[in-house]
Amino acid sequence: MKAVGKKVLGEAIGETEGARRATGVFPIGAPAAGPPAPTPGAEIEVVAKAQRRRFTAEYKRRIVREADRCTTPGAIGALLRREGLYSSHLTTWRAARDRGELEGLGPKKRGPKAPPPDPMAKKIAEQEREIGKWRKRAERAEALVEVQKKVAALLGTPFDSEPS
Repeated sequence: MKAVGKKVLGEAIGETEGARRATGVFPIGAPAAGPPAPTPGAEIEVVAKAQRRRFTAEYKRRIVREADRCTTPGAIGALLRREGLYSSHLTTWRAARDRGELEGLGPKKRGPKAPPPDPMAKKIAEQEREIGKWRKRAERAEALVEVQKKVAALLGTPFDSEPS
């Protein structure tokens, strides 16, 4: 009976026999699993969302050139560790270099591509501008003829709209 009472008493103060319990109670002397408890006054930085790393074409070319110059065993691994890269990065970038994709590349614009300009659209726009110019000229000529008719009517001289 004493053992049962001792066991119940031990669980009440945080002791258990065996592994960690689901309630978070640990045996005496066992460390708590998980991150350490934050100290009061310590600032905790929470990043809203992880962002994918982006490498420029110049950076890729530089790393591939450095990897190609590595001759001693383990030098490429040291390069990758120093730069924080994976071997798959190097493999992909070497293949892109061999295909000629790394030469003269700038950052790629994302999103839908703009359609190529239609040569007929340029010609049509030019012709519409020219037609507008001729239309204005014709309207001015008609207005001038109307003024000449009114002046001829005021002066009492016959006005021939058709030149002879």
